[in-house]
Amino acid sequence: MKKKIREVIVVEGIHDASRLKQFFDCDVIVTSGHGVTKDTIDFIRVAQKQKGVIIFTDPDTPGEQIRNVIHQQVEGCKDAFVFKKDARTRKKVGVEHASYEVLKQALEHVITFQEDQNSLTMDEFIDLGLFGGNEASLKRETVCQHFHIGKANGKTLFARLNALGITKDQVLEVFENEQ
Repeated sequence: MKKKIREVIVVEGIHDASRLKQFFDCDVIVTSGHGVTKDTIDFIRVAQKQKGVIIFTDPDTPGEQIRNVIHQQVEGCKDAFVFKKDARTRKKVGVEHASYEVLKQALEHVITFQEDQNSLTMDEFIDLGLFGGNEASLKRETVCQHFHIGKANGKTLFARLNALGITKDQVLEVFENEQ
């Protein structure tokens, strides 16, 4: 029996939708790639009010752009992320290429960002080694995987950690558990 997902899941393409429906009992809105139309945004707004929305776009630049457009225009959406390494073929990357286990993990770790939380200062962020320096990229990857927040550069990770209310101590705990 397929696991029921209460919220409506927003994906980029029909193949992403088919992949999710293969494993889950879910309703899906397809944005059809780069251009998120006004009609699609209106549909997402209605879905958000009725059932809630999970944005589950591909782990690439167009996917992040679509995610950002939706967040700017529809408040309160949740996010699910997969990493490129878990959702790719030799030539393509996308939700449609992720395994059942990867999709299940992503949907079990759905997050909701809240703006204007200041749980972490930029000085603390830098002190944690997440910005600048030789190992910053590896440290960011570790933190992103632990909190299931998708791949992020320094600026994006800083914003996401604050939007989740994650503190310096919580990040330090992640590093301690990695050793």
